[in-house]
Amino acid sequence: MKALLYCMLGLSVAACTPRKAVNKTSDELAMLVGTYTNGTSKGIYTFRFNQETGTAIPLSTMELPNPSYLIPSEDGKFVYAVSEMNDSTAALSSFAFDKSTGILRLLNTEPTLGADPCYVATNGKEALTANYSGGSMSVFPLRKDGTLGPVDTLFIGSATGTDTIRQITAHIHCTVFSPDGKYIFATDFSADRILRFVLHPKDIIPHLSAETTDIAPGSGPRHLTFSPNGKYAYLITELSGKVIAFSYDNGKLEQIQTITADTIAARGSADIHLSPDGKYLYASNRLREDGIAIFAVSPDNGTLAKAGYQPTGIHPRHFNITPNGKYLLAACRDSNTIQIYERNATTGLLKDTHRNITVDKPVCIQFVQ
Repeated sequence: MKALLYCMLGLSVAACTPRKAVNKTSDELAMLVGTYTNGTSKGIYTFRFNQETGTAIPLSTMELPNPSYLIPSEDGKFVYAVSEMNDSTAALSSFAFDKSTGILRLLNTEPTLGADPCYVATNGKEALTANYSGGSMSVFPLRKDGTLGPVDTLFIGSATGTDTIRQITAHIHCTVFSPDGKYIFATDFSADRILRFVLHPKDIIPHLSAETTDIAPGSGPRHLTFSPNGKYAYLITELSGKVIAFSYDNGKLEQIQTITADTIAARGSADIHLSPDGKYLYASNRLREDGIAIFAVSPDNGTLAKAGYQPTGIHPRHFNITPNGKYLLAACRDSNTIQIYERNATTGLLKDTHRNITVDKPVCIQFVQ
């Protein structure tokens, strides 16, 4: 493994249009939607979403090129959004966020030093981006005022996979902090492995001597998520369309099961999330028979059993579940809509409410309470 250290000056671009304010009740959430802007979309859209009634009201718009993934800080005061660009303008931007009005205010922007950043995560001290075409993970120190420092660490992935079309160059697709706060995990898409980096409390940056968890050749690991109790992790593989379940203990991932999410080999599996109670896992598929595979999670050992399949609009690149677990919202990029599904807490199955939110090329949904 090799780590490269870089420092560069940041960039700035933004515009904002305010609308209505969010009512401060327990059922009212601020909702942020990231998009691709090569159509009519301007960038990030915010809404008031009622997680009891499933209704949404538009609030504000922030202009930003290709904010395909974004994440709020734990306290909801800041938002970090990528600009997924395939050149030197690829960047991560920091915003102050007023969750009562939905208004975003640009703080600063820093280049990712890797093309097509498609994922961002933060623990409040650092922000991480997965740069797909750059094949790298960027680490940004965060200042107390929410602004980004320049990239201080850039890890370059590998391309050792067996797929001669999709794995010929390095791709890092997802970067997440472990639930115990001790590690960073990154999916090395073109090397069919998960990378683990150690975070030491006194260090600003992770030690880039990664340990690896190898998975089946040609899998294309995409997104990784941890169970609410922190005992299990689940990986969706884009190329093989599998969900791989792991037990997790103090930085160690031990594979316990592989189960198919994409039963027709469309090679476009995308996102993965657990219900807030940890009882059901959902994984989205694209390219053919687009939809969301539903699995029941064993409370005894974290293994999965098929529970159902929910067809969706075209290209459900990302989806999210409300904090109360009542609704699942799917960002269907090529249908230009966010579909709102009501969840059955007992069966895990989804029911289309037909209360779609029209947005051009939506690809990321996040909630702030």
